[in-house]
Amino acid sequence: MADRLTRIAIVSSDRCKPKKCRQECKKSCPVVKTGKLCIEVTPASKIAFISEELCIGCGICVKKCPFEAIQIINLPKDLDKDTTHRYGPNTFKLHRLPVPRPGQVLGLVGTNGIGKSTALKVLAGKLKPNLGRFNNPPDWQEILTYFRGSELQNYFTRILEDNLKAIIKPQYVDHIPKAVQGNVGQVLDQKDERDVKEELCVDLDLKQVIDRNVGDLSGGELQRFAIAVVAIQNAEIYMFDEPSSYLDVKQRLKAAQVIRSLLRPNSYVIVVEHDLSVLDYLSDFICCLYGKPGAYGVVTLPFSVREGINIFLAGFVPTENLRFRDESLTFKVDCSCGFNCSHGFIC
Repeated sequence: MADRLTRIAIVSSDRCKPKKCRQECKKSCPVVKTGKLCIEVTPASKIAFISEELCIGCGICVKKCPFEAIQIINLPKDLDKDTTHRYGPNTFKLHRLPVPRPGQVLGLVGTNGIGKSTALKVLAGKLKPNLGRFNNPPDWQEILTYFRGSELQNYFTRILEDNLKAIIKPQYVDHIPKAVQGNVGQVLDQKDERDVKEELCVDLDLKQVIDRNVGDLSGGELQRFAIAVVAIQNAEIYMFDEPSSYLDVKQRLKAAQVIRSLLRPNSYVIVVEHDLSVLDYLSDFICCLYGKPGAYGVVTLPFSVREGINIFLAGFVPTENLRFRDESLTFKVDCSCGFNCSHGFIC
């Protein structure tokens, strides 16, 4: 039992094409040959199904699949009891959740496809965590019992009982023109619940595009517009998914100042960021995410900003005694002393 819980099977819905192959995965599986339904697929199937309970981790199906659609992954340890959400069979799996704190900025850092956006949706109340039981999802009472004794219990209780309003700044701002019509000024007027339109337009350099249609904005202008639309509204939970992309250094600092200005004693601010300097400036504490992109993601315990960034750069989580990257990330800086010193950590 302990062994099987440390293994997950991922089948890519984009790559798996049973109608265009000979079902090599099923035909080569040694467990199927013993008469057990470890892999279920027919030419009429939309996607193959692999039973993680029966899989022995031989990896033959991974090598035989002509479309490279299968991954069999051994988890670093038994994380089954920590499963927060899974979209379906043989799909991405998120373990644990970041823990937001009122009046502080929570920073999330990790590679793409590791579960940061999924965590934001769960914390915003837009995605109900199923604790890995996608066939028999738990109700909210069971979810609150699962998080009993942690800060997340109080957080989700507030979302349910106080009807907290959560706003997410999306990761892909280039999709905004498809959903938002009109010019910049009109949209901001409609959303202005805090009466700070003029101030935000100055801080985010939106004055020169105030009469322009949203569909005509560049990437950087769309990013600043998206930040303004979130910051101009009244909410208890503000979430920003990669707010510094498309922005230059000066604009990143201005955007960070606007985001920090949203802090109130009872409000939550959560930021997903890849730029470590912006993350350092923005955050009060950090959660790192590690795992295998598109397969599973694990959220660490919260760390101080300095410790969290150093853990991400080192690729090693000391609290779990776990290395999630083979090598540490280092970079060289030309110091004023005249020597090329190697730096990889925040001093």
